Amino acid sequence: MFPLYDEKLAAEKCRWLINKIDSGEIALRRLSRTSQERAGQGLMLAAMLAKSNEDGSEKVFFACSGLSRRLEIVNPELESSFEIAPPIVSPAAVEDALSKNNREIHELTDRLKETGLSPKTVMELKERRLRLTDESLGRVFSLYKFHCADGRTRSLKEICGEYAWRTGRGGLPPTGTGECAEQRLLNLAFLRNMTPLSMAQVFYCDARSPDIALKGCFYPPCDSRCGIVLPSMLGLEIVYRDDDIIVVNKQSGLLSVPGRGSDKQDCVVNRIRRLFPFCMEQPSVHRLDMETSGLMVLAFNPAAHKSLSKQFQSGEVSKEYTALLDGVLAQKGIAAEGVMELTFRLDVDNRPHQIWDSVYGKKAVTEWKIDRVQDYHAPDGKRRPATRVLFLPHTGRTHQLRLASADSHGFGVPIIGDTLYGTCKPGERLMLHATSLSFTHPVTGQRMDFTSPPPF
Repeated sequence: MFPLYDEKLAAEKCRWLINKIDSGEIALRRLSRTSQERAGQGLMLAAMLAKSNEDGSEKVFFACSGLSRRLEIVNPELESSFEIAPPIVSPAAVEDALSKNNREIHELTDRLKETGLSPKTVMELKERRLRLTDESLGRVFSLYKFHCADGRTRSLKEICGEYAWRTGRGGLPPTGTGECAEQRLLNLAFLRNMTPLSMAQVFYCDARSPDIALKGCFYPPCDSRCGIVLPSMLGLEIVYRDDDIIVVNKQSGLLSVPGRGSDKQDCVVNRIRRLFPFCMEQPSVHRLDMETSGLMVLAFNPAAHKSLSKQFQSGEVSKEYTALLDGVLAQKGIAAEGVMELTFRLDVDNRPHQIWDSVYGKKAVTEWKIDRVQDYHAPDGKRRPATRVLFLPHTGRTHQLRLASADSHGFGVPIIGDTLYGTCKPGERLMLHATSLSFTHPVTGQRMDFTSPPPF
């Protein structure tokens, strides 16, 4: 993951925290016995500077990762200068959830060390141990609930469901999910109705650790655990961010910009402005349809907005989409690659549909390349052939790729899950994802290239 917030101020606090731990003024108390192989193992420390949304006051928070240790203030003179974020679930509650199966899991492990076991017995013992382990992890994960930027509280089960919808990957999350230091900080900030201003995390270990060379090194949020939890807590998956721009991986079902009416205010723009109050009022420079997922770039300030807008208007921005079409294009005599020019306009009697109009329509130019034919596994369990297509739009017309696929003047084969120009069955989504985005940074002049694999 990319660092979510500016790190400068929080990094200074992390260095201060390390000095206080080394001097003994703040302690890292061990809460559980450590196995020989884990002796000297380090952990992540994190700091956050956050601002109250109620009175504007600022506060510094610290956190450590994992449940085996906790930060404690030894020097009472430090107590008023910061606050330590507690675990999201107490170690005692986690231990209690694990205790039911612990004994049998250990017994199975001991049995597997025995000699002379038949291959069948070994397989049965491993399968039994795996079932018990998954059951224990499921019991632990059911305890986790996270306070989020939108004021809601989401369970880890709900968050894992959102992750599966966003990425196409499901199953139990890794052990330790919910105990990363930055997850604790964000959880506390959102609980207190505060906006993070700066956040950073650093590796810490004592002098006996074999990883001593890494002490004081800063790291972004981890992909394996934070990559599951943080996008749901924030409401957005942040791919890149600096003082001028932000790139996000928009989820299907979320508006890009506000619509008309109070029920259409939840969107990428408003979520970004909630997370980053310094953001300009209208940061969007392009849009993705609500049902389309993938990469979007937005501007934090007017100068960046002007530069990016010019790049989009002049065709300097390169975009690539992946779509899954409901059928086999080759059977319709469609070439493996090519460029099509179509003309469409708004159907004023059936908004927001677009219709073919060779006289008054605006030209939409789309380059395509057929990737492959594959089986599509529908939510109802049925399979049918589908064609994976790469689209490179040369223009940016409304519903351009959906029309290039579904309209009779194009392929005549809709994208799977298209509610406007095809069919969308229960449990489906529009199989259209913005996989690649390339533009010139409005300040540095550097060419920026981003990719996002499709979740289907």
